[in-house]
Amino acid sequence: MNSTQIVEIAAGLLAGGGVGFVIATRNKKAAQQSSPTKDSGSTQPVAELNNIHTHEAASSDVEVEPFAAQFDDAVSAEIGIAEPVTSDVPESVAARSIRLRDRFGKSQSSISDAFRKVFSGGADSDASWDELEDTLIMADLGARAATDVVADLKAAVRKAGSGADIKQVVREHLVTLVDGGFSRELATARHDDRPAVVLTVGVNGTGKTTTTGKLARLLVSQDKDVLLGAADTFRAAAANQLETWGERVGSPVVRGPEGGDPASVAFDAVSAGVEQEVDVVLIDTAGRLHTKQGLMDELGKVHRVAAKAGGVDEILLVIDATTGQNGLAQARVFSEVVPVTGIVLSKLDGTAKGGIVVAVQQELGVPIKLVGLGEGPDDLAVFDPNAFVDGLIN
Repeated sequence: MNSTQIVEIAAGLLAGGGVGFVIATRNKKAAQQSSPTKDSGSTQPVAELNNIHTHEAASSDVEVEPFAAQFDDAVSAEIGIAEPVTSDVPESVAARSIRLRDRFGKSQSSISDAFRKVFSGGADSDASWDELEDTLIMADLGARAATDVVADLKAAVRKAGSGADIKQVVREHLVTLVDGGFSRELATARHDDRPAVVLTVGVNGTGKTTTTGKLARLLVSQDKDVLLGAADTFRAAAANQLETWGERVGSPVVRGPEGGDPASVAFDAVSAGVEQEVDVVLIDTAGRLHTKQGLMDELGKVHRVAAKAGGVDEILLVIDATTGQNGLAQARVFSEVVPVTGIVLSKLDGTAKGGIVVAVQQELGVPIKLVGLGEGPDDLAVFDPNAFVDGLIN
């Protein structure tokens, strides 16, 4: 398809009544010819449900987009959408956990090699322990934490005695360290009178919008109804990208005008979620420089307004694993502005930065709940300390 054809297609879409390049979505409950309501058990036609999706609340410019036609690959690429719309079924939680365990282990090969030298050299191989400490520091665990971890591991191995299985002793100690006694359950269970509400926050470029879309797929694989809120009003591509994710999984999307009030979008998204009786509302916020106080204050406003609309159950801070110690600095600032409840480590694939897993939990006292290990739509998994440790030492 040449550029002239793309322009003609785009012009036709605009002439057909669309406002800009909007890929619209619908709730999966409206995807059938009729769907029972939760209150009476009666049915409503799809057309009526789509009418409900046009939501006018705090801002008349904010609406939930009904279903629209799919774009072909060329048009998707032309308007900045990374991947074409697909109708694939999201992978189950169990299936992705098994698949991602192996992938994670491969991404941490340098740490794994250092542990193998400790196991082969025995408990008294100081050179191997020193190399492990250096490797953990390079993996963004931090110098003090790396020293403490290695000292604790050496003590545990020597206490176990010469006849002990060094690998098993180290594994048990590491699992205890990484687990930290945290609960990693996502607060996505619907309340009696409203949906669970989840905010994703973080600095520019960490992958918040992609993470929000992947989380929607994860929740849909658990048979949850999800509504998405595109509260990143400063970047038009973010709303378009989120709508593409919504189309994939059959979730409606609330968005506002470019440059509009993100708090208004958050309010309307929660209100629409209450009205439509969905299970979960996921709100994607704009990327913010943690050094800009005005932007951080605005994030606080988004949180307060969303809470007034129905409550906020989960605030997930997305951190790019490749940023290392700078990611910890970001985390400290964000946790001072909003009550962060969980960490998502994105872009952990192809990097040996696994030490940040321990560092960020110790720094914030907040658990890592999700990890991103690839570019695929299902490359987001619930963090499992056992799988993490197995990836390091196997």
